[in-house]
Amino acid sequence: MKSKYIFGGVIIVLFLAIMGYLFTQSNIKYEDNFAVVKTTDKTVKATGSWIKAKSYEMNREQNTFSFYMSDANGNEMKVVYEGAMPNNFETATSVVVTGSYRNGYFHAKDILTKCPSKYEQQSVQSSSL
Repeated sequence: MKSKYIFGGVIIVLFLAIMGYLFTQSNIKYEDNFAVVKTTDKTVKATGSWIKAKSYEMNREQNTFSFYMSDANGNEMKVVYEGAMPNNFETATSVVVTGSYRNGYFHAKDILTKCPSKYEQQSVQSSSL
């Protein structure tokens, strides 16, 4: 009888621990000012645009993809992502990288790209008729 209560208590504690972990993971802040990104040691979602003039670099030996991005204020930062370049990266209008800034560059765990919408393009064409 006593072992049922202990087992139930362990299940409840485990459930609460998992829920606490998931809550802290979903509490990642979006930041569009790279000056702030560079001063925090927390995981953030940095939003900006790829600086096409500085191109990008793929290192096949280390399986890394690196590029430079800028925020709305013109602040720049180097981003290094462990993985391949996203398929639609070159056509992206904006980029969101998740990770943290340390050792002089942003260590990205994830990259999301926003591409121009086909609907926006159609509305521009139809309005010019």
